[in-house]
Amino acid sequence: MLHAQVEVAGPWSLATSKRFWEGFTPAALTGTADARRLHTVFRVDHDWSRAEVDVTQDGTTAHLHLRGDGDLDAAAVQVARFLSLDVDGRGWADVAGRDPVIADARRRLPGMRPCGFHSPYECAVWAVLSQRVRIVRAARLRDDLIARHGDDGAFPSPDRLRSLDLDLPGRKPEYLHAVADAALDGRLDGAALRELDPVAAVARVQEVKGLGPFAAELVVLRGANHPDALPLHERRLDDEVRHRYGQPLAEVAENWRPFRTWAAVLLRTLREERTHEIGAGRSPARASTTAVR
Repeated sequence: MLHAQVEVAGPWSLATSKRFWEGFTPAALTGTADARRLHTVFRVDHDWSRAEVDVTQDGTTAHLHLRGDGDLDAAAVQVARFLSLDVDGRGWADVAGRDPVIADARRRLPGMRPCGFHSPYECAVWAVLSQRVRIVRAARLRDDLIARHGDDGAFPSPDRLRSLDLDLPGRKPEYLHAVADAALDGRLDGAALRELDPVAAVARVQEVKGLGPFAAELVVLRGANHPDALPLHERRLDDEVRHRYGQPLAEVAENWRPFRTWAAVLLRTLREERTHEIGAGRSPARASTTAVR
């Protein structure tokens, strides 16, 4: 067991992050009764071991209680990355000061930092599974892989995934094997992708068979959880920006630097709230926290 502490720079609310992630269909957490604790099981992309973590908050300090049979120090670094705890968010308020839409979003979702996938590898698998199928169907495929081939709640390791004879539609088995190969070769390493310029990182991910521009952006923005990248192939974000600003995304996003990903995730979250509430016949102003699908 390892107990690690992360001093979080800037605003952060574990409770808001937990609510966000519990509604995040591509990699949803199982809800727990204790809103003060976040628990998840994941693959450590340093050595592909299984790890689990309990996260609690004490002011600006995140307490990580980790268990596993691999490199728990690397696991702690990965937890900080997929919870965005490793990002200095003290300048986030400056973005809100320049942009009243973001200021309103921050008030409605106080202390939210984007929670990503556990790793670029798991994100890339999701990108393949969700191609040309409904989100709920892709989520069932993911859950079935974990139940049949995973490790006590953890997603199958890349070498395990590479060995499977998968009965999946279309070219998904071929593309999943390519993702597994890329992960084993280090081409989907979360730390390495975060260190690259996001445009270069997206280009690198696109070299993996089956991952086009939309998927590659997802892997960098939500798999590596890069804080300052702009999705250029996200139609729903484009629609939300035009709805709220009356301008195209490219004309708005410069004001969001160096937190373009954070702003994009907040706006997509608010879009899901708005469209859900309108569809249910309720006022968008009374929406509860949901997640980007």
